[in-house]
Amino acid sequence: MFILYDLINLLFIIAYLPVFVLKKKMHPGFSRRLGIYPRSIVFSNPVWIHAVSVGEMVNMRALLLGMQEFSKGTQYVLSTVTPTGNRIAQSMARPNDVVTYLPLDLSAIVNSVLNRARPRLFIIAETEFWPNLLSGLHARKVPVIIVNGRVSDNAFSGYLSIRWIIAPLLRRISLLCMQTQSDADRVIMLGARPDSVKVTGNMKFDQRVPSAIAQADALRRKLAIRTGEKCLVAGSTHPGEESQVVAAFKTIARRHPNLRLVIAPRHPERSAEVEACIRSHGFEAVRASMPDQSALGRQPVFIVDTIGELMSYYAIADAVFVGGSLIKHGGQNFLEPAFLGKPVVLGPSLFNFRDIARQFLDRQAAVLVRDSDELAVKVQELLADDRKAAQIAARALALIRQNQGATIRNLTYIKEFMQTAKS
Repeated sequence: MFILYDLINLLFIIAYLPVFVLKKKMHPGFSRRLGIYPRSIVFSNPVWIHAVSVGEMVNMRALLLGMQEFSKGTQYVLSTVTPTGNRIAQSMARPNDVVTYLPLDLSAIVNSVLNRARPRLFIIAETEFWPNLLSGLHARKVPVIIVNGRVSDNAFSGYLSIRWIIAPLLRRISLLCMQTQSDADRVIMLGARPDSVKVTGNMKFDQRVPSAIAQADALRRKLAIRTGEKCLVAGSTHPGEESQVVAAFKTIARRHPNLRLVIAPRHPERSAEVEACIRSHGFEAVRASMPDQSALGRQPVFIVDTIGELMSYYAIADAVFVGGSLIKHGGQNFLEPAFLGKPVVLGPSLFNFRDIARQFLDRQAAVLVRDSDELAVKVQELLADDRKAAQIAARALALIRQNQGATIRNLTYIKEFMQTAKS
């Protein structure tokens, strides 16, 4: 079976290579995905933590800090799949740690990497199944732990159709720490051993607010947002959403000329595309990293064109729209602005945050809109009624506090495995 899987995987990689090049995903670190490491990298019986991208790696920050407390001499390997996630991992790593990319799931590459790195424990954020990686770790008797595990509706139906492949892989995972009882039930139905599955909660609720938030006043001055002026931040937007956000802003601006709009695209490399969209609606587009002082008096729309600063921009907001939700993407992390006490507005596509979204909406801790017109209406309501905005934000904060503690619960289980996995 694995020979066939290797062949299919290899053919897919070859077929996808031109797209990879055209989309400029052939980044300098791609050689690590092929298992090519410089000789200067020395592995020392590490604990390997993998998180596919930015959001997942951010969630690992508190977990990593907790692990470092009870294993001060341990080396960590932090891997991602995306360059943006890799940059977040770089900010978390200590000098002795290794930041890399997950090897492509071809048996020759995986075995080469595992033979060199020799990890003693492998931790995967959320739920990723890589057959050759899991088989290679199992053959080397390396415990594998899933943290913050989840099984979405779409993934569950897909996995059920190939349960004969998924079940043996799940049985090779030592521990699955799942977000909810529903996720736990699903992973057991797919073949995981019941005694290996625990419900520990969602680590997104345990996120720490970075110190950069304290610089919110300086950021408002940089963007020339004066006292009395309000700010709408649209965070983690995707193609097809910026146009809807700017159209809503155009409507709101007729009644609130002192409102400022900040758009933070999910992928900052799309800044030029977002600029063109803003200009097509008749506004001046200004990159927040280098604000054009001559344009600041003409109600510009700011574009966040840098990585790792989204929370700082949320901190200056009076209302926040979180993207990935007005298109069929499933939503992005809306807990971040909620942590900061900001009223949050969401579109209807929230399947990536199914259970959290249900809690927030049921408790009126977030505002749901279906389209650009509703976005304009609901944001105007929040801007006109400070009391209503504050109540929504307060309910969100209360809900967050009620759901915290997943990181500590996961650390308790991980500590046991690290003690038994010591060399």
